[in-house]
Amino acid sequence: MPTQNTAMWGQQKSHRKLIIGIFGFCLGLFGILCGMFWEDLFNCIMHKEMTLSPNTRVYENWKTPPLELNLDIYLYNWTNPEDFGNLSTKPILEQVGPYRFSEKPDKVDINWHPDNSSVSYRKRSFYYFDAEGSNGSLDDEIITLNAVALSAAATAKRWNSVKRGMVDVGLKLYDQQMSVRKSVDELLFTGYNDIMIDMAIAMPVFGDDVKVPFDKFGWFYTRNGSADLTGTFNVFTGADDIDKLGQMHTWNFNEHTGFFDSYCGMTNGSAGEFQPSQLQPGGSVGLFTPDMCRTIPLDYTETMEIEGLKGFKYAGGPRSVDNGTLYPENLCFCGGECVPSGVMNISSCRFGSPVFMSYPHFYNGDQFYVDQVEGLDPTKENHEFYMVLEPRTGIALEVAARFQVNMLVEPIEGIALYTDIPRIFFPLIWFEQKVRITPELADQLKVLPIVLLAGQIFAGTCLAVGLLLLCWTPVAELLNWCQRRSDRYDLKTQHKGNGQEYKSRSSSADDLKSKASTLVCEQGPDSSPLLEDRRKEKPSIQPMSKSQTGESVATASTGISDESKQN
Repeated sequence: MPTQNTAMWGQQKSHRKLIIGIFGFCLGLFGILCGMFWEDLFNCIMHKEMTLSPNTRVYENWKTPPLELNLDIYLYNWTNPEDFGNLSTKPILEQVGPYRFSEKPDKVDINWHPDNSSVSYRKRSFYYFDAEGSNGSLDDEIITLNAVALSAAATAKRWNSVKRGMVDVGLKLYDQQMSVRKSVDELLFTGYNDIMIDMAIAMPVFGDDVKVPFDKFGWFYTRNGSADLTGTFNVFTGADDIDKLGQMHTWNFNEHTGFFDSYCGMTNGSAGEFQPSQLQPGGSVGLFTPDMCRTIPLDYTETMEIEGLKGFKYAGGPRSVDNGTLYPENLCFCGGECVPSGVMNISSCRFGSPVFMSYPHFYNGDQFYVDQVEGLDPTKENHEFYMVLEPRTGIALEVAARFQVNMLVEPIEGIALYTDIPRIFFPLIWFEQKVRITPELADQLKVLPIVLLAGQIFAGTCLAVGLLLLCWTPVAELLNWCQRRSDRYDLKTQHKGNGQEYKSRSSSADDLKSKASTLVCEQGPDSSPLLEDRRKEKPSIQPMSKSQTGESVATASTGISDESKQN
């Protein structure tokens, strides 16, 4: 029975070692696979969550952004309009503002297109004046360029002399001047009536050559609460390719805007809400702006930190406002009016009005523009257009969108009001919309790298434990084998030592007996201590027998032996 139980115990122990080894191998293999594919799995889950659809987390944030949005508007007050005809005097401009409006954006008329993984929508925003955040009142009066008269004259520039003369008569008849004085409210959202607009609408003689889209003039007229001004967007949802998330497919149902030639008129870039993910330092991103009917390229400039998150900064540099002067590939943006680098000709996009967009104070533009007027001071801190993007997700951490509206004033033959005047790109208004991610949203983004790192640590731990379990049995067997070898060596050494001690003790006893016998023989019978005592007791000496002699020898030997042991 003991032998049978021992065999069973050994068999169970062997099975247990095998199970531990198999489990360790599987765990180590799982750790290797997890380490290799964890990032891909993480990106797959993240991409699924970021795909734009009504059932994803990003949908509500996309439809109605949770961030506080403010639109700051600055106007230029023209302080010396009476000197405009004097070629030796520059226009003197005084910047006023900001006039702040809080914006509540929304997306309406949303239609999903699963066949090409896109969604169509229109943008609608409501603006509310923020008196506390503004430096001025909506009742402030501003002297600025007469944009209505200038637009009429610039349109007539391309007509024959008869039609051009009719415009000249109209300008004189209605006493149009080079400048107008209007309130901030009229210049922005409310708009103001102008007899020239009414005349253009009422007189069909101009036919299709005159397109009057509004009954009033205001830089943001009809924008408040309307979804018609910026057109219909169609962007990719990222369902088939996450890198296409938020990228423009069509604008107003066309892949080409028609306002610029060749690739300059292509509808591409981001609609503003999403940018490509997995960004790397360098390169550029594109931003489609419907107010300019084109895409603005933003180039990588630096890596910075926003709310504890690493972000790549992309800014509008000289390339984004060039017309082919510095970058030949931008020649198709000239729009028939190639000018020095620094302004974007969007006249075709603005119903033929000579509108040129730039960065505020002509930042990143040719010094030629700054020197045409007085009162401008371009600085990077106040006038740069940039976006800071989180590289893994492409989510904007900070955005400062800044643009300036300018109009080209130049001599026009046949129009008396625009005779004998200088050719100037006249700054009228600039605005900025700056937004920064909230600490709460930043904390949510901070979880992403932590989850990625935790997965990698978990994979490493599984691999380490798996290797430990896999090596446990062979290492334990090796240690047991070494222990058995050591025990056998110690036992052999102990047996060898005991044998040597036994032989040593036997030799000592024999030597002692030999010494005792030799001592007795050398001294003889008379020299025995016992005999001496007896002699003292008995004067007479009697002969001893052989047996007595043997006993004496034995007694002496025993005494010597005992003495040796004691010593």
